[in-house]
Amino acid sequence: MGSKLSGKDLIKLGFPKNNTINIALGQIHRYRKKEKKSTILKEAGQVLLNPEKYKNHGTWGKLAEGLIAPVEVRMHELINQRAPFSIFGENEIDEQAKQQLYNALKLPVTVQGALMPDAHSGYGLPIGGVLATDNAVIPYGVGVDIGCRMSLSVFDIPAGYIQGKKERLQGVLKDHTKFGMKETHDKKMDHEIFSRPEFVEIPLVKKLLDKAYKQLGTSGGGNHFVEFGIAEIKREIPGCKLPPGEYLALLSHSGSRGLGASIAKHYTYLATKQCPLPKNVQHLAWLDMDTHDGQEYWAAMNLAGDYAKACHDNIHLRLSRALGKRIAVTIENHHNFAWKEKVNGKECIVHRKGATPASEGQLGIIPGSMTAPGYIVIGRGNADSLNSASHGAGRLFSRSRCKSMFTRNEMKKALKENDVTLIGASVDEAPMAYKDINTVMRLQEELVEVLGSFRPRIVRMDK
Repeated sequence: MGSKLSGKDLIKLGFPKNNTINIALGQIHRYRKKEKKSTILKEAGQVLLNPEKYKNHGTWGKLAEGLIAPVEVRMHELINQRAPFSIFGENEIDEQAKQQLYNALKLPVTVQGALMPDAHSGYGLPIGGVLATDNAVIPYGVGVDIGCRMSLSVFDIPAGYIQGKKERLQGVLKDHTKFGMKETHDKKMDHEIFSRPEFVEIPLVKKLLDKAYKQLGTSGGGNHFVEFGIAEIKREIPGCKLPPGEYLALLSHSGSRGLGASIAKHYTYLATKQCPLPKNVQHLAWLDMDTHDGQEYWAAMNLAGDYAKACHDNIHLRLSRALGKRIAVTIENHHNFAWKEKVNGKECIVHRKGATPASEGQLGIIPGSMTAPGYIVIGRGNADSLNSASHGAGRLFSRSRCKSMFTRNEMKKALKENDVTLIGASVDEAPMAYKDINTVMRLQEELVEVLGSFRPRIVRMDK
């Protein structure tokens, strides 16, 4: 069996006595350990003879890279000078989040950074952190929930429909949404995303295909939600034919589920091995975009982002079908992702971890809490924010603090006062856990323009 293969076997084939042995054994153990030893050795021998041929191969690409141009593994130290940065709403942001940004600004690959007014501390980059880097992608700069996003669908139905059909809307949410690790839809749907070559060419992703298929159209736990509410269109929205007014709307917040989490975990591990950093910033380890792993993560990350969109599309399709209503317009955006964008004329990797893309003319949706309005916005293209804005109100208190500070009765009182019906959720998602969305919006008036709002009325979250 492949698991019994040793470094001595590879040396006998002619492999150099260097790190390529470790790379080969690592790839074999990770992806081919159940196969016959003879089969693996035969393939490894072919890679040794012609590494150029295997440069982009899922299993052997990293080994080929090691044979052609080995990646240098060395300790990276932070530099003394911070890269340029801007902080929006500084007085609303905790010191730990600011310090996390300051650390990220000292990475030798950093070009520019920014912090949004909803920011709070996280792992690696703070939530609400934006970081532009030179030819390097930081898996934890994207986050664990790759492609976590907002999606707002507006129906050409007057807002008064909610009051008259409240029980029906509650039933639709209960029957046609699934949350958390275990719930999946009884009736699965196919999607073109599952025909993507990444599900064949990237060994890790290939193993995740079945899980991705089962979880399509489901939402995560924590602060993820699906909710009916009232969208108020105040100004003309590009691509929207609805006139100003109030309409029934559906808002969802979730990401790439188990697919994205597994990708994040795997490539973060690889980054920490290839890019050792001081302990206090080890979550900021990056992958060089010129390496096999850097390119593979980029492909996997983009797949996860597209899968997250597919999940939202499926959620909105299921609910619109259950209602028997057609969606008039959908406004959506990622907020845990990385993009190739120009920064001061140079192509960089721009990470937005809990931040909304807000280039000039770009639409987005920034939610508040289950009792506070969210806002339909259009970006102003502010270069100081790296064309970004907040991804929500931002947490005021951690989940653990909420559990000790608030009671279920206090939460129910806040919901009743705001005429909101809640299905699921625990006190760590209480409305009081979040910052004042109106303060956050005021602090980013130079980043986005408000075109409308969304007021939650029936909210569904994980149990």
